[in-house]
Amino acid sequence: MSNEAAGAQNARPAGADAGPLGYLALGLTLLAYGLLGTGLLGGTGVADAASLAHLLGGLALFIAGLWQLRSGDGFTGTAFTSLGVFWAVWSAASGGSKNAAGLFLLVWALLALTLAVASWQSGLFSRLVYGLLTLSLLLNATATLASNGGLAKTAAWIAAASGLFAWYWAATSLTNSEWGRAVLPVK
Repeated sequence: MSNEAAGAQNARPAGADAGPLGYLALGLTLLAYGLLGTGLLGGTGVADAASLAHLLGGLALFIAGLWQLRSGDGFTGTAFTSLGVFWAVWSAASGGSKNAAGLFLLVWALLALTLAVASWQSGLFSRLVYGLLTLSLLLNATATLASNGGLAKTAAWIAAASGLFAWYWAATSLTNSEWGRAVLPVK
């Protein structure tokens, strides 16, 4: 038996869809990022909580993305691994200059725009999640470069909305799948 045939024989199935895990990680991380950016939450531990939420969300997204790529889903695999790297780097890069942060956000807004355009035909949730993420990153980049706190808060609210849509998308997928019927509406 050839090595290729032996490898195919011993290959394990990729397993279940990691899409809900990825959208939960994306949704909850965006929600935390957005709510923390609005100024609604404050206190001494907020910066630490934000950094931890971004790092854990990024790690979960990255793992879900690798899982999706292994199962052959190029779009969500690319989206989740890329956004996982974004959150992990954002978590670790606090304290950089405003110009570096603004440029970083602009470059990642290009990724979000690419995801929004690529997934446009996938439905309303896809348009809302990636479209609002793009808008939030663009506004946040502009706010960072211009030192505009009001615009940063607007960007944060938009990020929180994107996070809620991503969370709901995952919640509908999990709930409707487990119940075997449409419990949560998706239209």
